[in-house]
Amino acid sequence: MKPGYLIDMDGVIYKGSEMIPGAVEFIRALRENDLPFSFMTNNSQRTRLDIMTKLVRYGFDVEEKHVYTCAMSTARFLASQKPGGSAFVIGEGGLLHSLHNNGISVVDSDPDFVVVGEGRTLSFEMLEAASNMIKQGAKLVSTNPDPSCPTAQGVRPGAGAITTLLEETCGVKAFTVGKPSPLMIRGARKEMGLSAAQTTIIGDTMETDILGGVQMGYRTILVLTGGTDREDLQNFAYQPDVVVESIADLCAPEYLGVN
Repeated sequence: MKPGYLIDMDGVIYKGSEMIPGAVEFIRALRENDLPFSFMTNNSQRTRLDIMTKLVRYGFDVEEKHVYTCAMSTARFLASQKPGGSAFVIGEGGLLHSLHNNGISVVDSDPDFVVVGEGRTLSFEMLEAASNMIKQGAKLVSTNPDPSCPTAQGVRPGAGAITTLLEETCGVKAFTVGKPSPLMIRGARKEMGLSAAQTTIIGDTMETDILGGVQMGYRTILVLTGGTDREDLQNFAYQPDVVVESIADLCAPEYLGVN
């Protein structure tokens, strides 16, 4: 039974604009051994095609099917809940594209949902409009719980922070779709046609990828090139199955399941 991999991006294969050594080689090894994999991201700004293009320019041998975003997961969830529904969107192209592809109309008034993703065009007017729509009955949905997004300059508020502002303003609780939600993690696995027993999650943060994998019963691998240090592990009631210094260590045959 061949294993398959759900792979986080920032902190695992690159950090900011810098590639992490061994990442390209690991993906090459997966391709050479015909092992399924998908890059799973909580960033809703870009389409899977945009992300694929970025990865190819970094030297990865990947196709569109190797990318699964929280925007895709959110749009599919909304379509399952209210086919042909409508949404007021705080977000950018990747989220808008996914919503349209799943039959969700983007509107400026009387929406079924208010959907929050990442973006650089947020204004107080948008927040005010969203707040009033929620008060009038629109359901608040967040693409992911991340409070911040890394940038070349540092960080900026993420979907989680914007969602919290709307929750506090309106006195409601958002439904969140992105990692560590089972909706996204299970959806990415099913997209690859894998069983839970075949699936391994590789991530750098305990609170998203590792937590999501533990909750779903997947094998989990923590890399120490991102947001978690080895000494941080003592702070969590759950633990990854494997801890490695970086993704370069995973090129060994025992990790690829091809002994």
